[in-house]
Formats: sequence, structure tokens, C-alpha cells
Amino acid sequence: MKKREVQASVKDERLVQKRRDQMIKGAVALFKQKGFHRTTTREIAKAAGFSIGTLYEYIRTKEDVLYLVCDSIYDHVSERLEQDLSVKKGTLESLKLGIANFFHVMDEMQSEVLVMYQEVKSLSKDALPYVLKKEEAMVAMFENLLSRCIEGGELELTEQQVKIIAHNIFVQGQMWGFRRWALRKLFTLDEYIELQTEQLLSGLRQFQPQKKG
Repeated sequence: MKKREVQASVKDERLVQKRRDQMIKGAVALFKQKGFHRTTTREIAKAAGFSIGTLYEYIRTKEDVLYLVCDSIYDHVSERLEQDLSVKKGTLESLKLGIANFFHVMDEMQSEVLVMYQEVKSLSKDALPYVLKKEEAMVAMFENLLSRCIEGGELELTEQQVKIIAHNIFVQGQMWGFRRWALRKLFTLDEYIELQTEQLLSGLRQFQPQKKG
């Protein structure tokens, strides 16, 4: 998927990424506390540790910051889902690893995820579809993991079953992010991952054909 370009006057890509990471960190705390509309670009610059003039060397509008927050979440998820999976293609172990990696990202980026879903409505009409496409791409990654298991003979599922299971995995990961305040009283993250994964695999077993003999 082609990345939506956010204009910057600085040409050093490493410096642009560093400054934008600082903006994202500062902006997330402010958006969570005050909301997108009540937060000013001056406050974002201060939270990021530089001047308003410097801020505008890396973005053009406040919406650019929110867009970068949304984009960074999905880039991070994508990287983690692809991590280490190439050596275990088409196995239930690779599926379990992908689920664990995704849930860990939802834990690590809980604040960013909450802000994104609270404030995504503030994105412009041209930016919103891109962010939603990013989410669809994350779900598609789980569809691919499930499809690899089917190709490897580990699972037997219909196309519709693959799609609903992929969405279920995605929602279970988000649930940890949205409900962590309550779930952490009951489970550690590893316990939550183990319970949800076992429940998923148990559900998958009912779709598998009974072996004869």
C-alpha cells in the first residue's frame, strides 16, 4: 500500500523520522488528555521538546500529527507480524507466534491505539480511507497466516471462515488494548495470549474433518 506523504522541508530522512517520533510521543499524551481539537500545535511542539517553528519543518498541519500516530501503529504491527514468521510458514506455530506478536504490540502501544480510535474521526476525507485500509491490511495478514496453514495441511477452512477468524483475532488483540485496565486484574498478558489462543484453536478444531480409522 502506498504511504500517504506528509510534507517536510527537512531532507534528512533519519532526522525527519526522529523528530516525528518525538512529535508522536508528545501528541499521544496530549490527545489522550485533552482530545485532538483542544490540543494546539504549540503544545505538541513543547511536549516534543522543540519550537513551533521546528515543528512546521516536519509537518504542515495538526492533522498530519494524528495521521502519523495512526500510521505508526500499523507500521509497527506490520513489522512485528512479519517478524520470525518466514522460518515457520504454514504451521500452527507460526499462527500462534503471529497472534502473540500482535497482542504484544497492542500492549506496548495501548495509548496510541486508544488515541487513534478516539480521534480517527478527526482525519480528513482523504486521510481517513487510507487509515481504514491500513486496518484492513492488518486483518489480511492474519488471513494470510491462516491460508498458509491451509496450504500446509494444518487446517481446513472455507474462505468465509478464514475471514471471520482473522477479524476475531484482530478484535481480541484490540480488546486487550481497550480493556487492559480491567483484564490486567485477572490475567497477565502472557496468560491472556495463552487463553485466547487456546480458545481460538479449540474453535478451529470443530471445523476440521474427522479422520477415519
